[in-house]
Amino acid sequence: MALPPARRDGTAIVTGASSGIGEAVAHALARDGYGVTLVARDVDRLTKTAGELREYGVNAVVLAADLADRESRAALPDRIGELGLVTDILVNNAGYSTRGPIAECDPGAELAMIEVDALAVADLCARFVPGMVARGRGAVLNVGSTTAFQPVPGQAAYAAAKSFVFSYTRTLAAELAGTGVTATLLCPGPVDTGFAEAAGLDREEALRALPRPMWLSAEAVAEEGVKALGRGDVLSIPGRPNQAAAVVSTLATKRLITDLQAQDAVR
Repeated sequence: MALPPARRDGTAIVTGASSGIGEAVAHALARDGYGVTLVARDVDRLTKTAGELREYGVNAVVLAADLADRESRAALPDRIGELGLVTDILVNNAGYSTRGPIAECDPGAELAMIEVDALAVADLCARFVPGMVARGRGAVLNVGSTTAFQPVPGQAAYAAAKSFVFSYTRTLAAELAGTGVTATLLCPGPVDTGFAEAAGLDREEALRALPRPMWLSAEAVAEEGVKALGRGDVLSIPGRPNQAAAVVSTLATKRLITDLQAQDAVR
């Protein structure tokens, strides 16, 4: 069992917990007896979710924070400590996507998205992992995406941010070997959570863009993520169609790079 045992003063921080995968992960952990600290900007939705989690008999805390703001992120360890809680699990789930070609992008919007999707992951790991290692127990679940496996025109910065999370988490997992702390990367494929609409996509159009078997519910993704966390897996890609697509994308990308290198060698 890679997850530390649930304790009265222990908590699982879940970012982006106001909806979608984050909310579903919070429910999955609470059902397993873990206290949860919900982090996002939407206090009303977090408060509603916290009330639902307390029905499992666990401690559920709401901490409003803007993960795009570095000072807000930096304050989280002290805020949690002031509540008398010890962070045993960190779930970096918060994220969103922009949409459109780079030549037409809003630089501010792109950088804000990268701040949340990539920099916040590294920031919170750097702030909470040292304490886990010192205590000899803990687990990190970073939510990536299958977009990390290939370029995605129209969502270049998002795919690059998820590629960062992919590399960062796998490296973190290797560094943590033997410490009693684990790091797991959850890479879901398409999930019907409202994410597409937030990125400026029509929901029905998004659903038609990819084969239906690739689509999973937030609950199914969360359950697989928590199970992978419990096993201490380094990588989890929910759903066989998405696993196959990730392999194909990786091989195709490597072939493209090889072909380009060969062309450069000829020139």
